[in-house]
Amino acid sequence: MRIAVFGTGGVGGYFGGRLAQAGEEVIFIARGEHLKALRAHGLRVDSLKGEFVVHPTQATDDPAHLGAVDAVLVGVKAWQVSDAAQAMRPLVGPDTFVVPLQNGVEAPSQLAAILGAEHVLGGLCSIISLVAGPGHIRHVGAEPYIAFGELDNRPSERAERLRQAFALAGVHVEIPPDIQVAMWEKFLFIASWGGVGAVTRVPVGVVRSVPETRRMMEQAMREILHVGQARKVALTKEAMRKGMAFVDNLQPGSTASMQRDIMEGRPSELEAQNGAVVRLGQEAGVPTPVHTFIYHSLLPSELRARGTLQF
Repeated sequence: MRIAVFGTGGVGGYFGGRLAQAGEEVIFIARGEHLKALRAHGLRVDSLKGEFVVHPTQATDDPAHLGAVDAVLVGVKAWQVSDAAQAMRPLVGPDTFVVPLQNGVEAPSQLAAILGAEHVLGGLCSIISLVAGPGHIRHVGAEPYIAFGELDNRPSERAERLRQAFALAGVHVEIPPDIQVAMWEKFLFIASWGGVGAVTRVPVGVVRSVPETRRMMEQAMREILHVGQARKVALTKEAMRKGMAFVDNLQPGSTASMQRDIMEGRPSELEAQNGAVVRLGQEAGVPTPVHTFIYHSLLPSELRARGTLQF
């Protein structure tokens, strides 16, 4: 398959790198020093699953000259999805499909609004990884996992082709029976962990061991469960059990990506995570007091990181 990775950060760099290592034709969309390093030295991935270098790499900051590809993996931050969709238009031909890997549940609809629903799958991934330096990705936690599927859950040849490519690359991959449920189950976990972690500013080992913060995490997950159910997503209480089990199995020092961004003064996915819970809850008539507290508490720091508030 000819696959473009739009956003070669911790997520796109890792999963795109695995596909390239396995022999797929992968083009990495990157910028600045990251792009220069990819072109000069290839993509280096340090992973708990084994280190490797993809060299040479196909890398560019201009998708316009690439033409249509078979698939696009969208690895940008959630708040960059709409701009990325506009920029990736030259990559999208009649048979191209796009797989969002963002935290949150709104990326498919944002992509569909610009590219057309027929080009968009639902998708998610699980990995703790980061850009360690130009051209250098470091996988530091969690078993890498990726899932995707048609938004109406019908079996499709295109999704199966991509599943097989990831399986041959040694990545834990699946097409879930219900992609909406799968996306919301991750949302339930990641928005709760990221929000509670960012407010408390402590790693997950502390959050889960202090009764009060553990209860806060559970309450945050319960709110997302109720919002999803009100929006006709077939979530069950099993999603909460799985979410807390994931929390309990993380390395004690782990922090969520949104938490790290907020603590380090960078723009974050606050709007796409806790802000989305509040917004979607209001639309569905479901109260979300924990996420409202988290969102309102973190909003000043988010506005400062985006340059719209000075203090």
